[in-house]
Formats: sequence, structure tokens, C-alpha cells
Amino acid sequence: MTRQLHLGGFQIASNVTHSHAAWRHPGSDPDFLNAEYYHRIGRTLERGTFDFVFFADLLAVPTNYGGGPDEALRRGTQAAATLDPTLVATSIAAVTRHLGIAVTKSTTYFHPFEVARIFASLDHLSRGRVAWNIVTSLSSAEARNFGLAEALDHDLRYDRAEEFVEAAVALWGSWDPDALVLDKESGVFADPDKVHAVNHDGIFYKTQGPLPTPASPQGRPVLIQAGSSGKGKDFAARWADAIFEIDPTPEGRRAYYDDVKSRASDAGRDPDHVKIFPSFIPFVGETESIAREKQAFHNELADPISGLHTLSVHTDHDFSQYDLDAPVEDVRVAGTQGLFDVARRLSERDSLTLRDIGGLYAQGVLLPQFVGTASDVADRIEESFTGGEADGFILSVGQSPGGFDDFVDHVVPELRRRGLFRSEYTGTTLRDHLGLADAPQPQGAPA
Repeated sequence: MTRQLHLGGFQIASNVTHSHAAWRHPGSDPDFLNAEYYHRIGRTLERGTFDFVFFADLLAVPTNYGGGPDEALRRGTQAAATLDPTLVATSIAAVTRHLGIAVTKSTTYFHPFEVARIFASLDHLSRGRVAWNIVTSLSSAEARNFGLAEALDHDLRYDRAEEFVEAAVALWGSWDPDALVLDKESGVFADPDKVHAVNHDGIFYKTQGPLPTPASPQGRPVLIQAGSSGKGKDFAARWADAIFEIDPTPEGRRAYYDDVKSRASDAGRDPDHVKIFPSFIPFVGETESIAREKQAFHNELADPISGLHTLSVHTDHDFSQYDLDAPVEDVRVAGTQGLFDVARRLSERDSLTLRDIGGLYAQGVLLPQFVGTASDVADRIEESFTGGEADGFILSVGQSPGGFDDFVDHVVPELRRRGLFRSEYTGTTLRDHLGLADAPQPQGAPA
């Protein structure tokens, strides 16, 4: 069978996603606090037979740049105003039948029992269409919202995440798939021999189990991660079914793809069951010239200082203290190390100043922009897909929700014409859409 492309749509339950210009764009719907806004996006992506919609999340109003939230709020930067994506995802699940729904939940500020129960419940309510995007939470502002003075050390966050996922997986396996009997005549509701305690007693977490939620349609949700540091990539290679990546250069995407696939193989996994998803922003026009005009109009709306606010959040480092018109300095950051390495590499390669990087960050958090006719954009996707850079892509847009309509109406038919992408769903669960093996099933009570 010909290798098939996978597609996801990127969202934050907020006024902006990657593009900080999006909320100012005259074509964008500003009503991001309304459920119908997200329903429209979900229905559009399902019409385009996308694998899933992906909700990122942050747990604090930005305060890293300049030491306070005022400018982030005034400029409407990423995460300045958000809804809980878990509730938004539940709402989308109710108005779609096939689209997968990926939701971010932190391993730093929640407990494995809570997260396991949430995702088992969502998997039931969506009939097997849920994914968990595993994050470790990186900013000091988030830490203060949960009673800590500062964010945990990078490596410690990942050590905790390892144990967190182990405990959650054990909880998902605490019900055998056939444990729920529901025999009205005999009065047997569930077979207690097929429901098991977990008794996880680790360094960071303790949970007895069993989960009160029966085994869900997928056994456990699809696991998504975005590791970019060495430790993060090792974590993703061990656990993730899908990996979200940001790199604006083909050579960077190829290097990441090869690296993570190799790490997955070293971890004893089938690399084909670890799907890698770079992200991009498309600008589609009837002609290349029209598409370039759309791109230029969008990029002119992007405020470099807004971009530096988000760079400061992502790295947990205050970039307001540096000269805007000097190159990006080689500093140690506590947050997303891999993404900062990309920014520094671009600065060195293209002689960019910190202001320039802020502009690129505001235009799309360093995402590449695919610009042109539907055929041109499909060419870029096909070249990347067949060139060892990706198993699929996560689509982010510069105006919402219309950018999704443009892509689904014009680029998706071209991808289908080339035989790269499905024309209909052939399975019912997100694991089916992604062509993944079934999640491991429990083998009886733990020893």
C-alpha cells in the first residue's frame, strides 16, 4: 500500500495560535470564547478528512518578558486569554463523528490519576478519538499559579514525566477490555477478577487504583509529544505515537526525523509507529502573486515585541534585557531548549537580530510558510513528505477559521488527486486514522 500522508489542525483555545497576527486579521472571527467557533473548525477539518485537531495549552498569562502581564494582555500574545481545552475538545467531539481530538495536559502540575480518568472518559465520549499531548510545563509563571516559586529544572521535569506516564498507562490497564459485564438477568455488573489494583509507589507519585473508568475504545489514548532537547527526544521516542515538531528548514526537519526514528528503534519500538508531524502556515491563492500578497499582509500585522513575549514564555527567559538590534545571544534557557536552538541557528545563518527573530516568532513561532497556488503548496508538502522530513503535518493558519477552509477547499483536493491523502475515513478511532498498532492490553493483575 502506498504510504499515506497524515494531517492535523493546530489550535489553542485562545485568540491566537502560532500566528500572533491572526487576531488582528480582518478575516479572523474574534469570537474565540464561543463554542461554535471551535465547532466550525472541527467540522471543516472533518470535511477535509484530517486525522485530528490538536489543542496546545499554557497555564499562565505571560509574565516573562519585562516581568509582568500588562503588555502581553495589551498586545494579545499567545496564552494571554485561554479556555480549558479539555472542555472545548468535549464540545467538538459532540458535533463530529470521525475527527480525532488531541488535548494538552501537563505532567508537572496534575496527578496521573486525574489525567488518566480525564482521558479515559474523553475516549469513551468520543468513541475512541482522543489523544493526550504530554507536556512538562516550562515557565515560572505557570509554577507560581500552582504554588511554586519557579519552574522545575528541565531534566527533573522529564524524570517526573517518565513516572507520570508509567502510572497513567498502568491505570488505563487496570480494567481488562471485557471486565464490564452488564448482565441484567444475573445482576453481574463487572467481573472483579478483571479489574486490578495498580499500587504504583514511585519516587514522585503514588496511586493505588484501579481507575473507576472501564477500559476505553482505544485501550489508552494516542500519546503525542514535542520533545526537542536530547532528553525530550528520548522521552518522545519511548512513549509518543505522534511527535509535533517545529523547524523552518528542510535540513533541520530531516535531521530531526532521522534522529527520533533512530531513538525509537533503539528503544525497541517500530519507527513506523512513531509519526512525526512538522508544522507550517499556508497562504493559498488563485495565483502565486495573490498568495504572496496574502502572506505580506499577514506578516505586516505581526508585532516583533509580541513575538518576543512568547519566545520569553517558551524559553522561560526574559529577552527584554537584550539589545533588540543585536544578534541573538548564546544564553542558557530553562524552557524549550530545542526551539531556542532553532532561533539561534537562524540568527547566525541569516544574520538576524533579536528584533528579526521576534518578528518571525510573531508571524508563526518560527513555522515555515508555504505560499502559492494549491498546487504549489501541495508541491511543498509532497517534497517534504517524500524527502524524509515527515509522516504528516500539523496545519496552523494565519487567519481563523477561514485559513482552514482555504486549505480544505483547495489544497486537500490536490493532495487527494496525487494519491497522497485519503478521500474518506476508513476507521473509527484515531489509532485507525494514524495507522497505529493497537495499544498494549493488560495481561492480568500486576504482580
